[in-house]
Amino acid sequence: MKAKISTLLVLFLMSLGATAQIDRSKQPEAGPAPKITLEKPNEFELKNGIKVLVVENHKLPRVSYSLQIDNKPIIEGDKAGVSSLLGSMLGNGTTTISKDAFNEEIDFLGARLGFSSQSAYGSSLSQYSERILELMADAAINPLLTQEEFEKEKAKALEGLKSSEKSVDAIAGRVGGALSYGLDNAYGEFMTEETLNNVTLDDVKAFYNKYFTPNHAYIVVVGDVKVKDVKKQIKKYFGKWEKGQEITTAVPAPKANVATTEIDFIDMPNAVQSNISVTNNVDLKMNDEDYLATKLANYILGGGGEGYLFMNLREAHGYTYGAYSSIGSSRYKTSRFNASAKVRNTVTDSSIVEALKEINRIKTEPVDAEALKNAKAKYIGSFVMNLENPSTVAEYALNIKLNNLPENYYETYLERVNNVTVQDITNAANKHFATENARVIVVGKGSDVLENLEKTGFPIKYYDSYAKPTEKPVYEIPMPADMDANKVLNAYIAAIGGQAKLDAVNSVYMSAEAELQPGMVMNLEMKKTVKNQFLQEITMMGQSQKQVLDGNSGYSSAQGQKIDMNEEQVKAVQVESSPFPEVNYLNGGVTLEKIEVVDGEKAYKIKVDSETAIFYSVESGLKIKEEKTTPMGVQSTFYTNYQEVAGVKFPFTIGQTFGPRRFDFTVKEIKVNEGVSDADFK
Repeated sequence: MKAKISTLLVLFLMSLGATAQIDRSKQPEAGPAPKITLEKPNEFELKNGIKVLVVENHKLPRVSYSLQIDNKPIIEGDKAGVSSLLGSMLGNGTTTISKDAFNEEIDFLGARLGFSSQSAYGSSLSQYSERILELMADAAINPLLTQEEFEKEKAKALEGLKSSEKSVDAIAGRVGGALSYGLDNAYGEFMTEETLNNVTLDDVKAFYNKYFTPNHAYIVVVGDVKVKDVKKQIKKYFGKWEKGQEITTAVPAPKANVATTEIDFIDMPNAVQSNISVTNNVDLKMNDEDYLATKLANYILGGGGEGYLFMNLREAHGYTYGAYSSIGSSRYKTSRFNASAKVRNTVTDSSIVEALKEINRIKTEPVDAEALKNAKAKYIGSFVMNLENPSTVAEYALNIKLNNLPENYYETYLERVNNVTVQDITNAANKHFATENARVIVVGKGSDVLENLEKTGFPIKYYDSYAKPTEKPVYEIPMPADMDANKVLNAYIAAIGGQAKLDAVNSVYMSAEAELQPGMVMNLEMKKTVKNQFLQEITMMGQSQKQVLDGNSGYSSAQGQKIDMNEEQVKAVQVESSPFPEVNYLNGGVTLEKIEVVDGEKAYKIKVDSETAIFYSVESGLKIKEEKTTPMGVQSTFYTNYQEVAGVKFPFTIGQTFGPRRFDFTVKEIKVNEGVSDADFK
């Protein structure tokens, strides 16, 4: 034991001596850039055209197979969605193995297998490598494309389209691509209910036979395997895949950028914030000399929390949670530069002006040397970390082949990044970031933002949610001369059951739930009485938030912390504590502002106070929406699916927005004059 302690003591003293010899007042000089040496994958080619790249890595007993079919961009036209349907059907059994048996075996092996319309991926423990390769080949060559599976996947796709009809983000992406590339371009077309309904099972099979072929296919194998075994197995299972006919697809020329900067506006009356995108088309390829300079310029502009856009729109002005930019590259001369943010309605115009200012700034002002240094460090760090992943070697090798890159492209990567100068950044920004001829695509609530957008001085063009030109929206809907707030409120009271029914209600209990994502459910419980008593509790994943009012006092609690309400908060909750606040609104203090369109339905807008507005359907009289203005923006609550309980109609679907997202609470139970006691509010 003594010898061991002495040894440790010596080592400790030696380390102290070494430390003492270091002069920490001087920054150590940077060493030479590390030399990157990439192992060259083993390659071979099958007679049917499949090119195979194999990277042996025996650190872990795992293997992955990646199949990529290198077709040119495919235009689907009036059958847009056929490739999506094919991708969802592939990998669900084969002509020799049923769907259930196929999936059960993959689960039993602890493997993964997935397909798209132009690719496939499989992984497993190396001891099962041959079997997962066999299953992957069988699913690729002998897919089980049945009418039953087709109808199921088509129904799911149609449901997905319906659920995104009111999604501002989905519409921004769809219209942005269509306007930038054109509807006759593979990158600009999109799937609709009409095009999806045009697709038949025969169309899916025809697409598979034409485009899912080995002619231009690559298979990348990475893991605990031996090249000679892989070569034998791939020949055995993929060698019988017959070549298809050669396709001579003409790639449309990219759409020209607009002559002068314009705003392309899409009206979304349900939008609680605006989605803005400053975009232009670019011709950028990986083998361009300014490729790395352009990527670094984009990072400095909007690649993260230190980017120009983020520091301006979020940090300096508080317009948004985040603002970013991106720039793509393509072998087919079709890509985009895009600077985007989701901003509050009231600052939509200001956000556009500031975003354009920052893009102009990187074009006209030399970037700070420290900013360039940090951007380089990010790219170098990411590159070096990626090299720890064995699949990176094969991915880089495939990039070299597909993008016509020099063999030493990645070996000289660090050197080329470090050689980028401040002037290179300026040149790249001026070449690829447009401000004089950019599209500014805005998806937002026109009644709130258009007046200020017109003051920017940019011409405005109007489009619907499917990129079709349309006229400027009209928001001034004539108000009946004799209409007032009390008439709107009385119409609502009559619509839900009448004053007599409401007078008989002393308390209301409600429980509801919303699925935020698969397996994550938020539960809501609410209790109200006519005695200024209110309880609302939200629970999820063991966490709880609660708000309670009992007459003239109340509190809120979360994670065990209880905070009493102040006088102002008590008054605000008292207004909401009534089972039917509209009864109290009849006493005055509210105003009828105008008629607006809410989700395609005309509605009277009642202003309750400076922060709250409620919308009542002109046709049915029912309450359909409530808006609350908070420091973080507008929060909206939507009321639909009214059902009768104890003679009174209540909404059984309550949609709640949280920033850009909306969650629909489904009411599970409503009780009138039961399930509530004074003890609940203590």
